[in-house]
Amino acid sequence: MEGKLYLRIKDWLREAIEKGEYRPGDRIPSEHELMRRFGVSRSTIRQAVSELVLEGWLYRVQGSGTYVARPKYRQTLSRLTSFTEDMHLLGLTPRSRLLLFRVEEADEKISSALSLKPGEEVIRIERLRFADEEPMALNTSILPRQLVPGLEKRDLQRSSLYEILERRYGLILARAEQTLEPALADPYAAELLRVPIGAPLLLVEGVVYLKNGTPIEWVRILYRGDRYKFHIVAVR
Repeated sequence: MEGKLYLRIKDWLREAIEKGEYRPGDRIPSEHELMRRFGVSRSTIRQAVSELVLEGWLYRVQGSGTYVARPKYRQTLSRLTSFTEDMHLLGLTPRSRLLLFRVEEADEKISSALSLKPGEEVIRIERLRFADEEPMALNTSILPRQLVPGLEKRDLQRSSLYEILERRYGLILARAEQTLEPALADPYAAELLRVPIGAPLLLVEGVVYLKNGTPIEWVRILYRGDRYKFHIVAVR
């Protein structure tokens, strides 16, 4: 019987958050309070709360309690937009920290994705993306060097890469083919994104194409799972 009770408790907590009874930053009732309220065991309460933590509704503070998390930002997968554009639409101030800018030879995976010959030169760009000074995503972009000469002279920390491609190089972006899957934060990503090692992330990976069908960017983005959710539009 208790095996299904945790779902009722989970739904009750989630609805209380959605109705504003518990606001972001509020501490939810303790395990003992919830046990008394619902007449269930601690393991049942912990299962309900743990799932809400994993889903990003709640977060724990060691020795203090469990608190309501801030709402997640919604990212749509039906339009090709830059991180900068997305943050502006949400009313947030975007910023990037350039972690790496390097010319290298394309390996087999990248050469296949970008329709290059193995060993052709590409530019690898790694950036940490911020919204209102909070780290949101770890972004890796790889582009054919021959299509973006002089890119190292552009300000990739304050300017949108897509805006640079379109306005400075006349490269008109048209579409992207991407995959979305769950991932866990390794020590490197955890430190940069300010999340615990093993925290849930959302991994988006794929290729961006120009209007003429030429692949221009192989992209890999790790989004914080506690701050993002994706909106998918499917039409039949």
